[in-house]
Amino acid sequence: MILEILVIIGLAAPLLGVAIGYRRPRVRSVYSLLVALFPLVALSTMYGRTIAVNYAYLPFLGIDLSLRLTPLSWFFGIAMTAIGLLALVYSFAYMKDRKRLDLFYFLFLLVNGGMLGVVLSGDMFTFYILWEIMSVATFMSISFNGKGALSAGIKYILFSIAGSSAMLLAIVSLYVNFGTVDIIALTTAMSGATVGYAVFILMMFSLAFGIKNALLPLHPWLPAAYAESPTPFTAVLGGMLTRLGVYGFLLVMYVMIGMPLVHRMSYGLVNYQIILAWIAGITILFGVFVAVFKDDAKQVLAWSSIGHGGYMILGLALFSTLGLAGGIFHILNYAMCVSLLFLAVGAVEYRTGTRDLTKLGGLHKRMPVTFVSAMIAVFGMIGVPLTNGFVSKWLIYKGLILGGHPFLTFTALIGTWGTILYGYKLIHNTFLGRLPQRYAQVKEVPWLMQAPMITLSSLIVLFGILPGIPLKAVALIESSFGVKPIVTGLVGMPQGVGEMNLLNIFGGIVAATLVMYALFSLTARPRRAGPQDTYTAGGPTPSDNYNYASRFYDPAEHVLKPYLHDWADSFYAWVGRQSTALFESARKVYSGNINTYALWIVILLGVFATMNLLGWRP
Repeated sequence: MILEILVIIGLAAPLLGVAIGYRRPRVRSVYSLLVALFPLVALSTMYGRTIAVNYAYLPFLGIDLSLRLTPLSWFFGIAMTAIGLLALVYSFAYMKDRKRLDLFYFLFLLVNGGMLGVVLSGDMFTFYILWEIMSVATFMSISFNGKGALSAGIKYILFSIAGSSAMLLAIVSLYVNFGTVDIIALTTAMSGATVGYAVFILMMFSLAFGIKNALLPLHPWLPAAYAESPTPFTAVLGGMLTRLGVYGFLLVMYVMIGMPLVHRMSYGLVNYQIILAWIAGITILFGVFVAVFKDDAKQVLAWSSIGHGGYMILGLALFSTLGLAGGIFHILNYAMCVSLLFLAVGAVEYRTGTRDLTKLGGLHKRMPVTFVSAMIAVFGMIGVPLTNGFVSKWLIYKGLILGGHPFLTFTALIGTWGTILYGYKLIHNTFLGRLPQRYAQVKEVPWLMQAPMITLSSLIVLFGILPGIPLKAVALIESSFGVKPIVTGLVGMPQGVGEMNLLNIFGGIVAATLVMYALFSLTARPRRAGPQDTYTAGGPTPSDNYNYASRFYDPAEHVLKPYLHDWADSFYAWVGRQSTALFESARKVYSGNINTYALWIVILLGVFATMNLLGWRP
């Protein structure tokens, strides 16, 4: 019964919120908070449990509709409800002066409810319906700000329709062939399917989930969607909604089709896993290096999200204990890091009115909580020790090395180098250097915006020092897939998997810090330099000539830009222009003139008569 309640609340509660907010905005905020908190608390009490329930029967199709809680759905559910709750709290201050807040919170809660319903679906019919509800609500959320946001929303929904159509084709084919859409029943049925049919099903689902996860070349919807949507929603969109594509890959590859059948999808030295892994590797490189040359902070994070989605797919494509554990763990880790960075970028924009990295600088003293939060998030994305990203990337690298994939390992490492470059640019151009005079009176954001950032920062460090907490849940997922689960302690891995003790690393870093502090304390006291105390070629720099944000990647951009052109986006734009021209030409047939219509009828009859005289029959 609890699963039905979770889905019903997720879909119905947003409507009641609109009615409440119409008269009492403060009551709406409290109500929205309770609606977002309930599934998080409920799921927290169900850790390690597997629950299945049939909630309806469709006699005209002869199928049961069901909901199911598994270790995989619990992991995604707990992550998306937690991030959704924190983004909601953040929005109370960030969105307070905006218009149409009833619509915003309705869509926000509906998206969260739709996402939770997707991962709790026990059959593909329920999965598809909730996927579509989530997609429509996402389209409206992306388009919330109007103007450019509407264009971004349309771009998203067009890609989403293409993916949903492919998914529907696969679901209908499964029902026609096996007479069921129940995921567990399909698992049994697909074990006896031919390799060719399994390839068809996997390709259709791969198209749908590849679009959602923005794998190359299915990514063009994402940059504009992230840049134009309201920041609290962007934290949800970038944190977990996009990663439902990874959930779909895990569900279809590891559960519905299964590893034995996927292993048979090969032709000579080429197989599905290798193709998927290399697509993921190219996605990593292209995403992170395009991010380096963006000046809009949201665009930086959008392209970062494309690149890091490649890490997740790369991990699960290995079909190994370490690779799968690293890929799944990186979903959670990156979700926390990128959500935190979106909140930090939103906080800067909230106080300064811009997210243009060429117009910022020196905010570390004016916004210390935001600065430290952004630093921790960037460290997590890079994979600095004592952050969660270090553990998940270490597992992926180890899985690649042990699996005999040196070139993919090098690709992943180069991707981390790119992450360092855009991460440094984001921190430097926003918080370091001299503070522009126009921001001299800027202050930290309200506590409702600080609290979610502090919470996510703490979790990034906590899971970096004690990775065993989330990895226990990851091990349950691997066991449910029939993969040997990763064995982990609270602070590291046993020697059989690879020696890594985060508590020892923490102790070593603390000891090194104390030694460095002791050494520097023995030297002469430094002279404190003021913000205007800067020099160029030995002379003082005039304040009106000072560059607050350095464009130090311009030379590299000049060299690499031709290779980082988004050809996929250009191709889709060309297809759109050609389609528009074709439809405009076809539209001229409908002139509104009865004589024109009569002429077309005569021509058609003439064609039929000619075919008959030549002996052609339909």
